[in-house]
Amino acid sequence: MPPKYRRLSSEEREEISRGLATGMSLAEIALGLGRATSSVSREVGQPRWKPEYRATVASVGAARRASARRKGKTKLFGNERLRKYVEAKLLLRWSPAQVAKAVREEYPDDEDMRISHETIYDHVYVLPRGALRKELISALRREHKYRRKASRATGTPAETRGKIAGMLSIEERPKGVEGRIVPGHWEGDLVVGRGNRSAVGTLVERTTRYAILVPLKAKDAVSVRKAYAREMRKLPKELAKTLTYDQGSEMSGHKKFTIDTGIKVYFAHPSSPWERGTNENTNGLVRQFFPKGTDFAGVAPREIKRVQRLLNGRPRMTLGWKKPEQAFNKLVALNS
Repeated sequence: MPPKYRRLSSEEREEISRGLATGMSLAEIALGLGRATSSVSREVGQPRWKPEYRATVASVGAARRASARRKGKTKLFGNERLRKYVEAKLLLRWSPAQVAKAVREEYPDDEDMRISHETIYDHVYVLPRGALRKELISALRREHKYRRKASRATGTPAETRGKIAGMLSIEERPKGVEGRIVPGHWEGDLVVGRGNRSAVGTLVERTTRYAILVPLKAKDAVSVRKAYAREMRKLPKELAKTLTYDQGSEMSGHKKFTIDTGIKVYFAHPSSPWERGTNENTNGLVRQFFPKGTDFAGVAPREIKRVQRLLNGRPRMTLGWKKPEQAFNKLVALNS
């Protein structure tokens, strides 16, 4: 008897999305997943994904269709204690996967407190129309959009802005950074507000995924340099070694930043977001709290720091379901 077909998981859809972003073929992606190439081809080749495939949207759509097949019945409708737990965590902007893992760890001996992340998606999308459904859906993570892909004709990123004077290329960055073994290497960027007039800075440590959100009075090079330096000088030197950034003009004062902090800045290639993948993911998480169109000039620094605490207080699958604050504070204790 042939093996029973197993639907693609959210994690597999994330791998497909990353593979497509880096130019892998469908056959290469399928091989990495242990799937048939036809399964991957069907997933990404449907008209609704033209022109770009988005893993989060695909997962939500799959959950919604599965819910319809079950006529709207989910486990949470019969378990009020579990339902309240799940909905409370979702409103804190935890992902369904984080909620599913956390409830198992908090209630290790209670079989009634068990749920999968797919079931959580099901629950949200079969709720009756109303304020709660709208609020929970708005809390679900949305995958950020990458900047323009590499040129198909040449296979190299299209240059869209001028070079920054005296910049160090990511190719010159110490080789050990890539492996995420040694802590203290950061990635940075801006999350830009309404009309491109305001922004908040994002810095994330590659090993622990610990994020620092930087309130900015303006997004010019001097303001960004001073604000970033102020935040980074608070860290132990062993945890502040390098910063990888895109070629945004706000980091044109990188030499003075290095003098002020001792942190070398390396610049990613144009239109290559995967070279700063940790930061790109962090920016997507920030957008859960500050969606496009937010005017950061009207957001108080204490609110920005509140969001920072929420991000660092969520368990992360990539950390073995530990929280970034736990991983980072452990390193701080070792280096203080």
